[in-house]
Amino acid sequence: MRLGLYGLMVLLLSWPAAAQSGGLAPEWEVRKDLAALAEQVQRFKPILEQVKPQNWEGAPAGYIDQGKRIGAEIDYLAASTQALAARPEKLTAALTTYFRMQSLDLLLRSYADGIRKYQNPALAELLQGALTSSAAGREKLRQYVVDLAAYKEQQFRVADQEAQQCRGVLSRQPQGARKEERK
Repeated sequence: MRLGLYGLMVLLLSWPAAAQSGGLAPEWEVRKDLAALAEQVQRFKPILEQVKPQNWEGAPAGYIDQGKRIGAEIDYLAASTQALAARPEKLTAALTTYFRMQSLDLLLRSYADGIRKYQNPALAELLQGALTSSAAGREKLRQYVVDLAAYKEQQFRVADQEAQQCRGVLSRQPQGARKEERK
């Protein structure tokens, strides 16, 4: 049992060490990067307000729905970014934020093509420039997700090794000693 407690302490104490060793970014840095990413995403809104797909002649009606979906996706991304900033150790929050960012990126690139073709090439370039300026933030988020997943895998390996060692110790104890320990 002492062996299991020791392993748990090693696991818990390894979090700050891993964060400082270059593997996983410290929480303060993650929060700063997320705030910068959220700010970059908000820069899309003034550009998108100028887009009027309902006035596009000959354009598929799907662009109108796509514009609405982009607005919703920006809001969803803002919410998931806040959730991740509140709990940067949550892999599910990191993945949700990353997938939302990827989805928004794809939607905006497609929308920019429509803007270029049906409304104003200069406006499309403005949107494309905003996308390009957010590329570094997207890359930092991607790298954080990869690092966090690797860290979580390492945590699981350590916990599994400790569990195996505990099972081994318990299986070598005489049957009577196990019953006494439970009481």
